Amino acid sequence: MSQNLRIMVTGGCGFIGSAVCRYLADLGDAAILNFDAMTYAASEASLADLRGHNSYSFVKGDVADTSAVTEAIAAFRPTHIMHLAAESHVDRSITGPGAFIQTNVIGTYVMLQAALDYWRSLDSAAAEAFRFHHISTDEVFGSLGAEGLFSETTPYDPRSPYSASKASSDHLVRAWHHTYGLPVVVSNCSNNYGPYHFPEKLIPLVTLNALEGKPLPVYGKGDNVRDWLYVDDHARALVLIATQGKVGESYNVGGRNERTNLEVVEAICDLLDELRPQAGLKRRDLIQFVLDRPGHDARYAIDASKLEAELGWKAQENFETGLRKTVEWYLAREDWWRPLRERYDGQRLGLKSA
Repeated sequence: MSQNLRIMVTGGCGFIGSAVCRYLADLGDAAILNFDAMTYAASEASLADLRGHNSYSFVKGDVADTSAVTEAIAAFRPTHIMHLAAESHVDRSITGPGAFIQTNVIGTYVMLQAALDYWRSLDSAAAEAFRFHHISTDEVFGSLGAEGLFSETTPYDPRSPYSASKASSDHLVRAWHHTYGLPVVVSNCSNNYGPYHFPEKLIPLVTLNALEGKPLPVYGKGDNVRDWLYVDDHARALVLIATQGKVGESYNVGGRNERTNLEVVEAICDLLDELRPQAGLKRRDLIQFVLDRPGHDARYAIDASKLEAELGWKAQENFETGLRKTVEWYLAREDWWRPLRERYDGQRLGLKSA
C-alpha cells in the first residue's frame, strides 16, 4: 500500500471496525481516522493498543449528523472512506427497528452526500484515487435452502428489519455511483467471530454464559446454518477491497465454514470443558432450546471465489482454529468483556414486540 493513504473508518470502535483499525495500524503505511458515535456496542478498549499511535486519530460523531461528518472529512481529507458504522444485531432490530433505519439508512445517505461533495472538490488525480467502501452483510440476500451459495449477483431478499436496512444502504451506495459517479466498492460478508466481539452475539454470549455456568439458549432446534468468518481474515479482505477493488463492483467475503447453530454451541462447550474444566459440569448440559427468533433465516453461505480469484484473498483460519483462538482470547481478557457484560448480561432479545 501507498504511504499516502488516509483511511477514514466509520464505526471503528465496533467489532469489525476495530479489527480494521488494528490491521491498518499494523501495516504502518496509512493514516487512520476512526469516526464513531460510541453507542452501546462500541468499546474504546478494543483499540487501547492504538492510543498514542502517530498514524491514528479518533473523532466522536454520528454518521447521521451531517455537520459532524462533513467537518471530519474536511479536516482529515481521506483517500478512502470505509463505512462500517451500523446497527447490526438482528434481535435488537426486531424490538427496535427505528435505530436501524436511522443509522443504517439515513447514516449511509449522509455519508454518501458528504463523500460526494468532498470528492467533487478534489483535483483530478485525487478524485481518481478516491474510494468509498461500503461494508454490508450476506443477510441482504435472504435465506438459502439446503444447497447453493450467495454470489454477488444473488437477488436481494431481506427478511428482518436489520437486513432490510442494510439492503437499503447497499442500494443507496450503488445509486450514488451510477447517478453521480461516486467511486464506490461494496462488500457483503458472512457471520464474523473473533476477539473483541460484543457479548450479545452468539459465540461470545455462549462462551461467557458457559464459562459462568449459565443456561445456553439455542433458538428453535439449532439447525439454522451460518457461514463463519474469522474477523481478522475479514479485516484483511476489507482493506484489500478498499484499496484494490474495482470501482462499482461488489465482493462477497466468506469463510467457507458452514455450521449449524447447535454445532457452534457444542464446539464452544467442548473447548471450555478442555480449557477451563469445572468439576461435575459438562457444558453441553447447559444447552436449552428456546422459542425461535421471528422470521429466522434457515441458512446463509457465501461464495467468495470472486474475491479470491480477482484480488488474491484467502481466509487463513478455519472454524476450528479460529474458534479456539476466540475462546482462548475471552478466557484471557476478562478485563475487556467484564465491563460490557455488566451492561448486557445475556438476557433474551428479539421477541416480537415492536
